[in-house]
Amino acid sequence: MTEKNKIHSGTLTQNPSQREMIHSMFAREAAAQGIVLLKNEDILPLERSKAIALFGAGAGKTVKGGIGSGDVNNRETVSIYQGLADAGVHVTSKDWLTDYEGRYAHARAAWKEKILEDAKGMENPFDAYAANPFVMPTGRRIAAGDMEGAAVAVYVISRICGEGKDRRREEGDYYLSSAEREDLLFLNGQNLPIVLILNVGAPIELTGILQEAKNIQAILYSSLPGQEGGHAVADVLFAEVSPSGRLTTTWAKRYEDYPSAETFGYLNKNLEYDEYREGIYVGYRYFDSFDIQPLFPFGYGLSYTDFSIATQGVRRTETGFEVEVTVKNTGTVYADREVVQVYALLPQEGLAKELRRLIGFAKTKTLHPGETQQLSVVIDQKQLASFSEQLHAWTIEQGVYGIWVGRHLASLQPAALLSVKEQVILEETSAICPKKAEFEELCAPETRKRKAQEYLAQAKAQGVLQLDFVPQKEVRKEVQTPVAKGYAVEELIPLLYGKLSQEGGMLGAAGISVPGSAGETTGALAHYGKRALVMADGPAGLRLRQNYAVDRKTDTIYGTGVLGSLENGFLEEVEAHEDADWYYQYCTAFPVGTALAQTWDTALMKRFGSAIAVEMEEFQIDLWLAPGMNIHRNPLCGRNFEYYSEDPFLSGMMAAAVTAGVQSNKRCGVTIKHFACNNQEDNRMAVDARVSERALREIYLRGFEIAVKESAPAAIMSSYNCINGVHTANSRDLCTTVARGEWGFEGIIMSDWNTTVPKDGSVPWQCVAAGNDIIMPGNRKDAENIRAAYAQGLLSEDEIRCCAGRILALIERLAGG
Repeated sequence: MTEKNKIHSGTLTQNPSQREMIHSMFAREAAAQGIVLLKNEDILPLERSKAIALFGAGAGKTVKGGIGSGDVNNRETVSIYQGLADAGVHVTSKDWLTDYEGRYAHARAAWKEKILEDAKGMENPFDAYAANPFVMPTGRRIAAGDMEGAAVAVYVISRICGEGKDRRREEGDYYLSSAEREDLLFLNGQNLPIVLILNVGAPIELTGILQEAKNIQAILYSSLPGQEGGHAVADVLFAEVSPSGRLTTTWAKRYEDYPSAETFGYLNKNLEYDEYREGIYVGYRYFDSFDIQPLFPFGYGLSYTDFSIATQGVRRTETGFEVEVTVKNTGTVYADREVVQVYALLPQEGLAKELRRLIGFAKTKTLHPGETQQLSVVIDQKQLASFSEQLHAWTIEQGVYGIWVGRHLASLQPAALLSVKEQVILEETSAICPKKAEFEELCAPETRKRKAQEYLAQAKAQGVLQLDFVPQKEVRKEVQTPVAKGYAVEELIPLLYGKLSQEGGMLGAAGISVPGSAGETTGALAHYGKRALVMADGPAGLRLRQNYAVDRKTDTIYGTGVLGSLENGFLEEVEAHEDADWYYQYCTAFPVGTALAQTWDTALMKRFGSAIAVEMEEFQIDLWLAPGMNIHRNPLCGRNFEYYSEDPFLSGMMAAAVTAGVQSNKRCGVTIKHFACNNQEDNRMAVDARVSERALREIYLRGFEIAVKESAPAAIMSSYNCINGVHTANSRDLCTTVARGEWGFEGIIMSDWNTTVPKDGSVPWQCVAAGNDIIMPGNRKDAENIRAAYAQGLLSEDEIRCCAGRILALIERLAGG
């Protein structure tokens, strides 16, 4: 049992609320908008009147999201099988699906037994869970009778991944399992058209099976689509919704094609550090600059109709320029939406640069056949800038910048040429995060220069508009730190770490005020009217317990263990309590970050944020520990599904839109994370990301910068890892020099959970000195270390008052206290 709580979160009724139903409908809409059609040989859309043979691990057990902090304990998840049944479709393979149900239940029971056994020897049971992600079992062999009467076969490939462990370059993970390959080749031999559905959080390798199984005539990438995924997939299969999702990450033909393929994480047999030798050449920047053909390019996605995109003009603005385009649905049957993508062709003299870079995008409304829409894509000048380590500055170099417009990277047409007559320094910066170990970065081939000249010649031959462009020096926002006054220093120190539990465990006050919540700030200043702020994990919704009991006599809460907040409570046995009320907290499992970003729809992302705020208010949550916005550096990162893209601009704009939606409710705040270079999960609490300052700023910090400047998030979460030998929570360069000094960030910075617990982890007092305001979730050793450092003069009173002042300002803003 836990301490007394006056107003309990949740509801005493199990019946679905109106909010649940409204958010379920939105989750279905968002999932459908994020589905990407990767291949279609005129087999889609399907006809409801024709029977379907449905197979694959994810057919009846569709994976809604990732595991760990990114999970959501929702009421019900709609599988693809259920989605098809609800659409009135006859499924011929019911025996196969029923058999798989039994295999799945058996595998889950065995998995639960292992988790509970392993957890006995661990202080934090979550570690046992993270180390043993559930593996979807193999179904029985498909028989010809399973397809009797079917007009098409639908095969669902699913993968589970999540916090604490990276994916593996092996069969059943990045590669197809032998069973999946055998199934698809068997289906291919039946001469039925095959629709492949990819219920996975990140790329898997498909090149080989697509070469062998020619009857795979359509591929839908649903990603991890949330609780309404089955309905959303059915909506797209039957053209209730036309597919308008676009990839936010490049899918390679072979794993070896990725620039960090052989050195990522566990593959280099060294988890102590990872050298980011690819530099700025991440994702499409690498494939495009090195002329490597991907399987599916960045920004790619098909539709059930056709569109034309015509550039109408380009005009200068005060801080950039604007591209005007007209989009027309040139098809004759289906309505759909189109994404207009704008790229810059960069000069290849001076600083080495990627060949092309995404600089803007916009999505149309639903256009019916023959309908047109004019769009204006506003582009900030900094999207053309590169970072010079020599000058310690963001600069737009002299040269001609080509502006290209299209549906995706491989379909671009020239729109304008911008001529910059002389180099302009946009912003001078401080040197940060110096490398402590030298390594050689990747250099782009000389062929990129020839390719750039060919593109420029093409643009000139087409007579595109040519403009002079004069960049303007950036104006830096000045930040005034709110210093905590009127309190004794000893009173302020508890603000610097999360609320401690009475038991003194390593999870702080996680789940105490709101069962299943991640933690709280201190309540030590409650007598001054400064209540604790309650935090909940994300980023696909709120991760809280589904239910909990409250003693009627003492008004205290039962059941706050961490395992009860995972897997819809599957890992925790339900305890019976006499004379207790049960409260229910059914949160909505929205699509994961990658799936949402594949909508390329900032308006939808803002609506998503607003929906999150509604649930935050309902369940008494102040700070949402999301959005996650690390870069898709390598497809094996275990948490890529939480993050938006391999592109920092797209990541930043998506996060900014979500932030704006959440914080439209003035009582709710977001926490953008993980700041920064949290690009692998194996040894995540100690791995040293060795990266150049240029790559750090252009790729790994840029998205955070955009989110901060565009939408002023309430909080930032520092990451576990080190950058060039320094833990990010101990990095004054990141927390103070960059975030506050250069970007004008005015919120708080908190650590990731238990970053100070390992022997080689972050040092508590150095977190405060760096400007990492709160150590989460807080433990007694953090308190002792900070007090000792203050007593010894290692930590100044001013540093304590500055961190405390920012925390008090946020409490005032969110809690009104």
